[in-house]
Amino acid sequence: MAAVGVLVLLAAVIGGLLGVAVVRFKVEGDPLIDRIDQILPQTQCGQCGFPGCRPYATAIRAGEADINHCPPGGQATIDALAELLGVESKPLDPERGEESEVASVAWIDEQVCIGCTKCIQACPVDAILGANKLMHTVLVEECTGCDLCVAPCPVDCIYMVPKTEGLIDWRWPQPASTANAASAAQPDSNPQSVSPHG
Repeated sequence: MAAVGVLVLLAAVIGGLLGVAVVRFKVEGDPLIDRIDQILPQTQCGQCGFPGCRPYATAIRAGEADINHCPPGGQATIDALAELLGVESKPLDPERGEESEVASVAWIDEQVCIGCTKCIQACPVDAILGANKLMHTVLVEECTGCDLCVAPCPVDCIYMVPKTEGLIDWRWPQPASTANAASAAQPDSNPQSVSPHG
C-alpha cells in the first residue's frame, strides 16, 4: 500500500513539474505565418521549393521566398497573399509550373504496376495505397494532384487525369440572390393577365 502511495505522490509531483514547464517555456508561434499558411492550398507538393506549405509560409514571412511560387494555389492565392502582406501582386513564377484550370488526380494503371513503392515514397499526403510487389491504387479523396508520384514510376503507369466530381465534392447550391428572390415574389402587374376563372 505504501508503494502505491509513493507512486501516486511521484506522479503528482512529475505532473506538477510538467505543468509548470509548459507555462514557463511556452513557445509562441508567429500569427502571420499561421495566416499565410491558411491561405496556401495545403497540397504539400513541394513545387514552391519547400517540403510543404508551412515551411513555404515561414520562408515568405522571413523574406526568403516570394509569394508567387505556388502553382496549385494559382493567381487567387498570390493575390490573397499580396493583400495580406501589403505588397504588390505578381504573376505566377513560370519556373515553378503552370496553374491548371481543371483539378487533376493521379491514376495508376494497376495492370502495369509492379509494386515498387516508389510512388508511395514520393507522395507527400499518403494518398497511394499498396505494398511491395503488389499493385497500388490512389485514394482520390486524399490526392492533391501535385504529380510528384509520376516521375519516380519506373514503368510509367501513373497518369494525371481530370478529377471527376463525386459525392464527397458535392455542395448544396447557393440560394438565389435576394434581388432575384424579391422580383420573383412580386405578383404579376400585367393588366392583361388572364384570370383562372376566365
